[in-house]
Amino acid sequence: MKNTEPNIIKINSIKELHSFIRISSAVNPLITIIDHAETQHSKLLDSQKLLLNLYNISIKRSFKGKLKYGKNHYDFDEGTMSFIAPNQIISVDSEEDRNNQGWSLLFHPDLIRQYPLGKAIKNYGFFSYTVTEALHLSSEEEAIIETIVQNIQKEITSRLDNFSQDIIVSNLELLLNYSHRFYSRQFITRKMATNDLLTNFENTLEKHFTENSDLCLPTVEKLATELNVSPSYLSDMLRSVTGQNTQQHIHDKLIEKAKEILTTTSLTVTEIAYELGFEYPQSFSKLFKSKTNFTPIEYRHSFN
Repeated sequence: MKNTEPNIIKINSIKELHSFIRISSAVNPLITIIDHAETQHSKLLDSQKLLLNLYNISIKRSFKGKLKYGKNHYDFDEGTMSFIAPNQIISVDSEEDRNNQGWSLLFHPDLIRQYPLGKAIKNYGFFSYTVTEALHLSSEEEAIIETIVQNIQKEITSRLDNFSQDIIVSNLELLLNYSHRFYSRQFITRKMATNDLLTNFENTLEKHFTENSDLCLPTVEKLATELNVSPSYLSDMLRSVTGQNTQQHIHDKLIEKAKEILTTTSLTVTEIAYELGFEYPQSFSKLFKSKTNFTPIEYRHSFN
């Protein structure tokens, strides 16, 4: 545990975290489950900026105050569950009447590094949302989550054997998969907000191809920034509604525009590639062929 910048405290391990919040030593050096009531007497987290080298999954019931994650605040209006990736700055404001019901499951990346989950965890978009929003659980959903966490807790506190870590990681993956299912449900049930974002995305993408003058291909990151969401959030939303991620939508729009130009102008394939923002015409031709089964020239000739 050390100060990295003024007022930012970096915590690299479960042991350092337990020491910082002044609770009993961790049973397992790579994973812990903290009852928020254990820290109720302490104001150590209030107004502190922490940089945790840990994954943090939490349920906060009737949370009062604000949890800042990066440059944004987590929305806990009625939500209960939050997900925070390692090496993100978090801070909690001072709140005199804070309700500390709930728990936090924290684990070090080393716990899953040698498992498939070590690579797959980056696919869970809820860890990296720029517009941070708590997962709103129904009572049935929360019961499922609680059961899995209780199983993990039992395994943490049981006698260590050759199967302990495998079972912990398996339950952790199950927890994340259920969370992913529930987040997808949250996308679907919030159709108005989702439709607004989808409309804004389509308008932004169309605007790029009609008004863009810098001759560069639109990127997932650039579109997400313009829409004030993270790349992961945008792709999750699009996939849940349309079945395609952001990059696939970009490619579809590229091909649509390319077909329009091929059939309405006499521009060469090289000129069209540059106009669409490709640095190399070969890359344009390869993408076009992969999407249409025609080369650009073959497609143009099919209309003659």
